[in-house]
Amino acid sequence: MIHPNTELRFINDAVGLGIFAKTFIPEGTIVYVKDSLEIEISPEDYAKHSDQMKDVIEKYSYIDQRGVHIISWDHAKYVNHCCNCNTISTAYGFEIAIRDIFPGEEITDEYGLFNIKQEIPLLCNNAHCRKMVRPEDFDNYYPQWDEKIKKSLTGSDKLPQPLYHLIDEDTKKELELFYLAPENYQSVYRLKLQLNHVSIH
Repeated sequence: MIHPNTELRFINDAVGLGIFAKTFIPEGTIVYVKDSLEIEISPEDYAKHSDQMKDVIEKYSYIDQRGVHIISWDHAKYVNHCCNCNTISTAYGFEIAIRDIFPGEEITDEYGLFNIKQEIPLLCNNAHCRKMVRPEDFDNYYPQWDEKIKKSLTGSDKLPQPLYHLIDEDTKKELELFYLAPENYQSVYRLKLQLNHVSIH
């Protein structure tokens, strides 16, 4: 589920739709949580779909560490990539704002964390755009992503968190350990696909 103070807007013909903040969203705010309504498509079920439906699945999903495609039931599936994104996935089952997000600003994400299987050309228009999201981005950039997440998680327990109630109890305990001692931080590398456990067709 995506943060309630967001809305779906048309951007342009090249990009299509995107998600925008309706109000100020401070750094450290949980912007998305994988909740119990998210659609899960196993590698076996994915293989049974037609090529046309596989294209739809690829466009609107991310792949978790089990090799399962996750499709959001709400408009979270329309969040676009930016190489200078303002939200990012964490190892805690949610995405967090890594800087303040202002009303009318597009909510953007880092697709390099989505266990992509092939290169994806980018339209992020950032001065430091990588031009492509690549499968190897996870290994190349996860230390930088961890630094951003740890900084933004620190003190996030003092913020209003309208999505916090959707986090499972085990994850809440992990977060409490981090707030007590930052060395208990769980690296985003935990989200990387474990190829020895799954087969993706």
